[in-house]
Amino acid sequence: MAVTRAKKVSQVEKLGGELKNASSMIVATYSKLTVTQDFELRKALRPTGAKYRVVKNTLAERAGKGTKVEGVLKNLQGVTSIAYTEGDPVALAKALAKYVKDNPEFSFKAGVVEGRVISVKEIESLATMPSKEELYSKLLFLLNAPSQRLVTAMNAVGRNLAVVVSQGVEQKKFKEA
Repeated sequence: MAVTRAKKVSQVEKLGGELKNASSMIVATYSKLTVTQDFELRKALRPTGAKYRVVKNTLAERAGKGTKVEGVLKNLQGVTSIAYTEGDPVALAKALAKYVKDNPEFSFKAGVVEGRVISVKEIESLATMPSKEELYSKLLFLLNAPSQRLVTAMNAVGRNLAVVVSQGVEQKKFKEA
């Protein structure tokens, strides 16, 4: 069934609107991907807040004009799918890298993070980075650790004094006056 020109125009406009808001995108290709495998991929991407589409190369190139991801959508060849997000690029890369590891028929072509085109190796290294939440928790721990140590040291003086006095009383080291 042929797709009409009007439908193609509406698809380009819709995808273009979504890509304008996308800060990160990974372009991939696949061969012999079953419907079940495709469903599993979409299911894996859902928690990251990413969107996934299989696109025609020319429509993707037209939709990407004037967006941050324009550079990676030029001159695409073969079967193309895109996963894009407005949120955390690390979460997207982790989800896709895990899927690629489990399904060798799915592979990366290129990616974009905050408007910068990245290679397949950079996508794989992005997937090994800690997520935003992990980085925030580490930062908060580092900010909190000095004050926590100070409070522990201040409490130790009083606690140690109380232990010494208690042991002195138990051993009757203090004389009554």
